[in-house]
Amino acid sequence: MASTRETLTVDSDGVRLAVHLSGPREAPPLILVHGYPDSSRVWDRVRETLEKRYRVIAYDVRGAGESEAPKATAAYRMAQLERDLSAVARAACGTRPFHLVGHDWGSIQSWEAVTDPAMRGRILSYTSISGPCLDHVFRARLKLRQSLKSWYIAFFHLPVLPPLFWRLGGAALWPLWLRRTERIRAEADPHQLRNGVNGIRLYRANFIARARQPRERYAQAPVQILVPRRDRYVTPALTENLERWLGPHRREIIDASHWTVLRDAALIAQRIDSFAASHEPAFASPAAAAARAGQPGANDADLAMRPSAAEAVPGAPLKPRASA
Repeated sequence: MASTRETLTVDSDGVRLAVHLSGPREAPPLILVHGYPDSSRVWDRVRETLEKRYRVIAYDVRGAGESEAPKATAAYRMAQLERDLSAVARAACGTRPFHLVGHDWGSIQSWEAVTDPAMRGRILSYTSISGPCLDHVFRARLKLRQSLKSWYIAFFHLPVLPPLFWRLGGAALWPLWLRRTERIRAEADPHQLRNGVNGIRLYRANFIARARQPRERYAQAPVQILVPRRDRYVTPALTENLERWLGPHRREIIDASHWTVLRDAALIAQRIDSFAASHEPAFASPAAAAARAGQPGANDADLAMRPSAAEAVPGAPLKPRASA
């Protein structure tokens, strides 16, 4: 199968979203959702590996990258973000089910779809990296250690100051911040300023509402949770004791920091591929086989493994559950 790269513009309730596609058209679809203050460019190194085996779909969420940015804070609520994902999936996958991966805020917002009974059967697998379900977080007791790590959330709710930070040098200095704190030499994102300013609305539209009234939300797809041990923003404790909310799932602590998708692209691509392949019903189909034919295996050099601690829970077959 021929591998193609293209960009689509997808309309989601009047907001145009930039969707970047690569990999064989007939390969299993895999959607990547970036976090804050990134754009879909954060996935570039990961997708270079995954596009050999999947039809990779990475889109700029509303307000970031090349996508449009509504001014109203309400336009960034979880329900709308789920509709964005659905619009992208319809345009890029048609009626085919897909694998889903989210990092940081991309992971937080993707939980909305993963725990929606209406999406059961549409999402084949979900890999979550450094972004918990807010409903799960607020239904559990938030420990002091995580509260201290989450100081920036309170900052983003202040008037004037957060966008001013980005406009007065935060955007220009962002690569330096990543280099100092994550030891990453990342290329500057040409959309960094709008990523930072517009993405503040994600926090303002969702955190207080979820904290006041967290819902019971049950995963409707198999879940893999990758937990960076040295994450300075999200503690591993936020992904513990989630058995009540999950069916088949796997939780793995990896020796990494928050922006592991940039620093450890080969590791992340391998973990995504391994989990997705194990939940790919068409794995033996001619199309899927052709996508993988001649490609290195999961343990080959381009998908190098690193030491980690993992726990896998098969779980019972998923049952329909009402969402509060």
